Amino acid sequence: MPQNKPRDVQAAPIAEGILALRARSWNRLRFEIEYALERGTTANSFVLQGDRMAIIDPPGGTFTQIYLAALQSRIDIRRVDYVILGHVNPNRIETIKELLKLNPNITLVCTNPGAITLKEGFGKDENENGISPEPLKLQIMRGGEELDLGKGKVLQFYPTPTPRWPDGMCTYDRQAGILFTDKLFGCHTCSDQVFDEGWQVFSADRRYYFDCLMANQTRQVETALDKITPLATQFYAPGHGPMLRYGLHELVGSYRHWCETQKQQSILVTLLYASAYGNTATLGDAIARGINKAGIAVEIINCENAEPAEIKESIEKCAGFLIGSPTLGGHLPTQVQTALGIVLANAPKSCPAGVFGSYGWSGEAVDILTSKLQDAGYNMGFEPIKIKFKPTQATLQICEETGTDFAQNIKRAKKVKKTMSPTTTVEEAVGRIVGSLSVVTVKREEVSSAMLASWVSQATFNPPGLTVSVAKERAIESYMHQGDRFVLNILEEEKQLYRHFLKKFAPGEDRFVDVETEPAQNGSPILKDALAYLECKVEQRMECGDHWVVYAKVEDGKVLEPNGLTALHHRKSGSHY
Repeated sequence: MPQNKPRDVQAAPIAEGILALRARSWNRLRFEIEYALERGTTANSFVLQGDRMAIIDPPGGTFTQIYLAALQSRIDIRRVDYVILGHVNPNRIETIKELLKLNPNITLVCTNPGAITLKEGFGKDENENGISPEPLKLQIMRGGEELDLGKGKVLQFYPTPTPRWPDGMCTYDRQAGILFTDKLFGCHTCSDQVFDEGWQVFSADRRYYFDCLMANQTRQVETALDKITPLATQFYAPGHGPMLRYGLHELVGSYRHWCETQKQQSILVTLLYASAYGNTATLGDAIARGINKAGIAVEIINCENAEPAEIKESIEKCAGFLIGSPTLGGHLPTQVQTALGIVLANAPKSCPAGVFGSYGWSGEAVDILTSKLQDAGYNMGFEPIKIKFKPTQATLQICEETGTDFAQNIKRAKKVKKTMSPTTTVEEAVGRIVGSLSVVTVKREEVSSAMLASWVSQATFNPPGLTVSVAKERAIESYMHQGDRFVLNILEEEKQLYRHFLKKFAPGEDRFVDVETEPAQNGSPILKDALAYLECKVEQRMECGDHWVVYAKVEDGKVLEPNGLTALHHRKSGSHY
């Protein structure tokens, strides 16, 4: 990945009468969990030309100026008839406003929830400037409608609402056989590659994208798949990443498999939220990912679009619930108040609860929710999370770890009611496998983490390589993806470091208090009291049941205590560490 390369726009014709304009950021774009792999991203927009012209999915405000410059160098914006929106958010509205300044006659094509968001976004112009904006020209698609651009180019629209994007919509160009999928089937990676030749190299990025954004709304994702997969398509054109042609059927199959895996989880957590500017939703996504990592299903419900019956049904079957809210004028949004009433009337008092939210000035909403739940007799599963303005990478790490702890506590409570089976002879035999004790350490920007590891093995001579097995719910797992770097600190027989890293750390707690460290060349901490250390780069990882097996190449290393002996981990059972 090129470092510090300026943002640009790549233009590529992808079919007759269709031009892709891929606004590219080569480095990390923003602090949201789905961008955490730091591979950059593309915001894909498309220009469709028949007798009339349409633009599909202009990018957000991050790219507005370079996008408009690229667009004006290729078309006359005054000839654009339609702008079609797969979803609407405040960031995208910034670009739409600039397009309408250049051509006020553009008709905006979207779903009804998208039209509501547009009206609210443009209404702020009147509130802030005292000037009433021009009425928007809207064409609302509810499903089944067609838009004829002429020359045989007929577009069909398929609403695909989810809690995160209630206005979601896919657009199908019947003539070209292209489905513009917006958020579905994307991934955050940046390159010169327009299509997905060698599609396997994108598999890990696409899985990560699904886990961050889709795994907590699988019911709606499956409904969307049922709508769009019968269409005769040449390829899918998502809003992020390369066009999906060569690995299309495999990825659709993977989406269905991943959805089914989530549905098979026996424990459910309900996560209710409203989000004025997207910040509370971002916190919710991070918490949900942490819960998912611990093997518990999450059902996210956007209170702004959900029916009371939907909230009631989910609450009645959940083993725990979370409520997220922004603060509006010192109060809870009306939709959150309604959801809270349903929760108080239907959630068993045995359900652990959690509260989170973002705010701009005062932040009373989180305190109000916490007080109401405590007064009603619910136990809080964690300290309320209250974040001012946009979350940072460190904040999102705390949210993810909080979600994992919340889920693990629920699982422990459920296991109390089960009869524990005795250790089998097979488990006893597996437990006799001996591993060396090590500490894996990582650092990325302001976030650092560490994990005590005993399932470590040399894997290759040339290049020197090793494998580390990492449980899915471990906090450090998020920093052990392909291309990431870490240090493996091999422990000596003495037990001081072992005891320190054996303890349970609170979400966001500094793992290195009272531990002497120095930075490795790859930036991760070296434990000065270790027996030896190895600087490693993740080359591959493989999903194996409840763990990821990570293969890493050793790039550097040193023995710190030449006469020391490696600490070993002896077990009597293969069913736990």
